[in-house]
Amino acid sequence: MYTTLTDLTNKVAIVTGGSRGIGFECATALRENGASVIIAGRDPVQGVESARRLEAQYLPLDVANAEQVKQVTNTIVERYGQLDIAVNNSGQSLCVAAEKCSDDQWQKMMDTNLNGLFYCCREFGRAMLRQGKGSIVNISSISGLISNVPQPQSAYNTSKAGAIQLTKSLAAEWAKRGVRVNAVSPGYVETDMTRGALEKRHDWVAVWQQFTPMVRVGQPTEVAGAVLFLASDAASFFTGSNLIIDGGYTCW
Repeated sequence: MYTTLTDLTNKVAIVTGGSRGIGFECATALRENGASVIIAGRDPVQGVESARRLEAQYLPLDVANAEQVKQVTNTIVERYGQLDIAVNNSGQSLCVAAEKCSDDQWQKMMDTNLNGLFYCCREFGRAMLRQGKGSIVNISSISGLISNVPQPQSAYNTSKAGAIQLTKSLAAEWAKRGVRVNAVSPGYVETDMTRGALEKRHDWVAVWQQFTPMVRVGQPTEVAGAVLFLASDAASFFTGSNLIIDGGYTCW
């Protein structure tokens, strides 16, 4: 019985921001467990190459564009007849002091990390609600739970806190209609997004490791396993949950 719980054969999954980093590892985990996977993102060169590596499909998508999200959803349903799993991974980071954060910087952060997340949940959720089943996994962050140090990132933190609350709200709304909505909140993970800081801001990294009981940063594969769990029938009684994957950072 338990060996089949993560079997995603005949399931259709979309991973936004799935061409690299955490998103690519999530797409890999879903594909290796039998799902038909669509990688969606803004970089067509990387997207096509990543999809080729996984024998998946690439669709161009800017999650901050509500109409594009709707079109991508319609395309998937038309081609596959269903949408079973959505991993909403697209996002961006910003480290800037609050008093120096411009209106444009704030708006771009919210457009991608929060507005875009809502657009994806809404459209993917509509498709799942019509079929009476589905699983949505939102990639949030420990930054939605704590205020990071030493880097200033109030805009990013706010967007990720919103992602967690959106997850809980949608889970409550859709639970009786067959759609589960969960989140994962990684701590410091080695990706393209964080590599610059890991390589150049050794003062920051020293603080991150000091406050991490495991005394290291995580790897994208360590996040993908949790996403696979939440997406699969192994998590059939999970909804509204937020799995923290941070090497113990938030336990102090």
